[in-house]
Amino acid sequence: MFIMKALVLFDSQFGNTKIIAQIIAKELGKNVKAVSVSGFNIKSLKETNLLVVGSPIHGWRPSEKMVEFLAKLEKGQLEGVQAAAFDTRVKVFFHGDASKKIAKKLKQAGASIIVNPEVFFVEGTNGPLLKGEIEKARVWAKSIKLRAV
Repeated sequence: MFIMKALVLFDSQFGNTKIIAQIIAKELGKNVKAVSVSGFNIKSLKETNLLVVGSPIHGWRPSEKMVEFLAKLEKGQLEGVQAAAFDTRVKVFFHGDASKKIAKKLKQAGASIIVNPEVFFVEGTNGPLLKGEIEKARVWAKSIKLRAV
């Protein structure tokens, strides 16, 4: 399978989301980069045909920087782009769902969501990632790669 231009865009406060983003990028291919949403130029999405977006949960939603990025997406801007979304969170009863909110915003901008949003768990607010989450990220990335055309 050939991916013309893929990008893994993330925000990370304690480094856990960054780790997941880097693993996903590595699994998608050697030319795929994990890029922080901080200072990201939205115009560079122009040639992207596969976009994976991830954020930690802050206050039951994506991080503030990720919310700002998603708010800048215009209707139809991601037309023809295949996309996937994930979040990192503490395993508690009430946690919110950033990955579904990200996927919804990507879809509103015209992207096709090719896999269900995924969740990766951290131990406590600062992490680290729970045992097995890195392998789960590899498997999820492989499922994205299989569905991307």
